[in-house]
Amino acid sequence: MSDISNNDILQDQQTDTSVGTMEDVKAVMEKYDRESFTRTYDGVWKKITHWAFVLFSLYAVYMNLVANWGERERRASFVALLIMMAFTLYPVSRKEKFRKINFLPVYDIVLGVIGSVCYFWFVANVARIVDVARPSGLTFMDMFCGIVGILILLEATRRVTGWPIVIVASAFILFAFLSGVSLRKIVFQLFYTLNGVLGTPIGVCSTFIVLFIIFGSFLEATGVADFFIRISNSLVGWASGGPAKVAVIASAFEGMVSGSSVANTVGSGSVTIPMMKKTGYKPEFAGAVEAAASTGGQIMPPIMGAAAFLMAEFVGVPYAQVAVRAILPAALYFAGIFIMVHLEAKKSNLAGIPRSELPDPWRMFLKEGYLIIPLVFLIVILGISWKTTATCAMYAAVVAIIVGAINHIIPWFGFKKRGIANAEAKKIIKADCIGMGNDFFNALEGAGRNCISVGLACATAGIIAGVVTMTGIGQILITGIVKLAGDYTIIALFLTMLACIVLGMGVPTTANYVIMATTCAPILIKMGIPDIAAHMFVFYFGIVADITPPVALAAYAGAAIAKSNPMKTGITATKLAIAAFIVPYIFALSPSMLFVDTVWYDVVLICITSIIGMFGLSMGLEGYTLGHIDIPFRIVSVVGGLLLIYPGLVTDFIGLALVSFVVVRQLIRKRSSKAA
Repeated sequence: MSDISNNDILQDQQTDTSVGTMEDVKAVMEKYDRESFTRTYDGVWKKITHWAFVLFSLYAVYMNLVANWGERERRASFVALLIMMAFTLYPVSRKEKFRKINFLPVYDIVLGVIGSVCYFWFVANVARIVDVARPSGLTFMDMFCGIVGILILLEATRRVTGWPIVIVASAFILFAFLSGVSLRKIVFQLFYTLNGVLGTPIGVCSTFIVLFIIFGSFLEATGVADFFIRISNSLVGWASGGPAKVAVIASAFEGMVSGSSVANTVGSGSVTIPMMKKTGYKPEFAGAVEAAASTGGQIMPPIMGAAAFLMAEFVGVPYAQVAVRAILPAALYFAGIFIMVHLEAKKSNLAGIPRSELPDPWRMFLKEGYLIIPLVFLIVILGISWKTTATCAMYAAVVAIIVGAINHIIPWFGFKKRGIANAEAKKIIKADCIGMGNDFFNALEGAGRNCISVGLACATAGIIAGVVTMTGIGQILITGIVKLAGDYTIIALFLTMLACIVLGMGVPTTANYVIMATTCAPILIKMGIPDIAAHMFVFYFGIVADITPPVALAAYAGAAIAKSNPMKTGITATKLAIAAFIVPYIFALSPSMLFVDTVWYDVVLICITSIIGMFGLSMGLEGYTLGHIDIPFRIVSVVGGLLLIYPGLVTDFIGLALVSFVVVRQLIRKRSSKAA
C-alpha cells in the first residue's frame, strides 16, 4: 500500500547511484530476450487487444472450472487461441519497421487465422478422427491442417521464444523422417494424438499453469511485491551490506509468487540495485546479487515456475509432494547467496542503513501483513489437498481479489478523521471503485499475455516428446550415455548438466524441462537415481541457464539496471549461485536431501549440516570470514563445506572438522593481529 512505486524510487536515486532506467532495461531485454519484443498498440486497437487477453483468461477459467470438454477439445482450442494471440502481439522480426504503433500486417492476420482454424478443425472433427484411430484414415483436409498447424505453431514459437527450441523440435521431426517414419504417421502422432503437440506439457499448461499464472497476476496486483521489499528492508536493511541482503530475502519471497527470473530481477532490482550501489557494492556485484536471487525464485515453493506442475505429472506424484521436496534445496540456494553477500560486505566494510531510517518490521507486518493471506491460503489448501490443484489456484485467486479490494477500501475509513467532506468522499470512493475494476481486468490481461510464451513452448516441447515416443530415440540416448558413463553415475550427471545448460540458453524453463525430462531424466533413472531426484536435477540445471553466460537473461536485466558489464555480471551471478551447481549433485547421489527414504531426525541433521556446509563453501569461495583466507585454507574450507552438504555421518564429521579448523585458525590470526 505504499505510495512510492519502483519506478519512482529508481528515478529518484538515478543521480547519485548511476543506475539504468526502465527504458535501458527494456532495450537490453528486447535485444536478448525474444519474449520482450512485442508490438505496440494505442487507442481503439489497444482496447481491443486488452479485452482479447482478458477474455482469454476468463475462457481459461471457464474451460477448467465449468466446461465439461474432452482433453483433445480443451487442448486444441487452447493452442488455437495462443497462436492467434501470438501473431497479434509478436512481429516477424525485431527490426523497428515492424514496431510501428497499431501495425498489424495482413500476413500475420492470415497466419493467425489459418493456424487457429487448423486446431479448431480438429475440435470440430475430433469424434471422427478418434474413431478412425490410425494414420491411414486421415483425409486430405486432415493432413493439410496437421502439417500447416505444426508449421505455424513452430513459427509462432520462434517469434515468442526464439530459434533454439524450434531448431531442436525441427531436428527431432527430421530424425523421425530419417528413421523411416511416414509423413502420415508423423502428422497423426504429433497433431491428432495426446502424445504430441496436445500432449502432457500443453495439458498441464492449459489447466494448472494457466490458473496459477492468473493467481500470480491477481496477487501482484495487491502490491505484495512492494510489501516483500519493504518488510525485507526493515528486517535486514540495517545489517552489514543490508541492501544486498534485502535483495536476497525479497527475491525469495517474490519467488513464492512468480517463477519468472527476469520479471523478478526487473521488479525488485529497480529498488534493490540502486540501494546496493549506494551502499558501496560494485555494479557487477549488485546486478549479480539480484539476478542470482531472482533466478532462485523459480525453485522456491509453492509456485516454482511452471515446471513443477509438469514434474508432478511426469513423476506421477501430487504437486504438493514436489513442493515439499524442493524446500531444503531452495533454502540452501538462498542461504548460499545470503552468506556470500554477508562475507562480501564484511570484506569491503560495507555498512547497512541506519535503524532510525527503517520502519519497525512488526508494526509494518501488523499493518500490511494481510497482503500475504492469499499466498498462505494457497499453501494451506494445497498442503491438505482440500481440492484439486486447479481449483485451489482459483480459490486463492478469489482471496487475492478480496485482498486487492481491501487496499482500496481501507482509506475510506479515515475520511471523517481527515476532515474530508461527504461529496468529496463519494468522488474518492467512485474513483477507487473504478480503480478496483481496472486492477481486476489489468490482472486478467497480464495473465493472458504471460500465458503465450509458456503455452507455445509447452506445445512445441510436446513435439519433441512425441518424436521420442514414436521413434524410440530416448532409449537410444539412454543406451549411449549409459555405455559412455559405465558404472560412473557422476559422468552421466555431468553430461546431463551440460545438456540442460546448453539447451536452457534462450529456451523457456518449462520447455527446457520438458525436453530434458523426456530425453535425459530417463538416463539418470536408468543409472539408479530415484525419479524425483532425476527430474529435480534436470529442472535445476535448466533454471541456472538464466544466469550462466553467454546467454544469461536475468544477469543481463540486472546489468541493465546496475549499468554494469553483462558478461561480468553473469560470471559473478554464477559464482553467487554456486549452490545451484552443487546441490543437485548432492540430492541425485543422496536423495535424503529431498526427504526420500528418510526419517524426521535425519532431516533435522541434514538441514543443520547443510547450512554449516554452505557457510564453509561460501567462506572458501569468497576468501574471507574474520579476515583474509589464504588459498590453501580456502580449498580446505570448500572441501569441508561440500562434505557437510553431502548427507552422511562420516562426511559430516570430516567436513565439520575441516570447516572448524579454518574458522579456529581465523580466530587465532585475528587475536594475534589485535595483540600485535
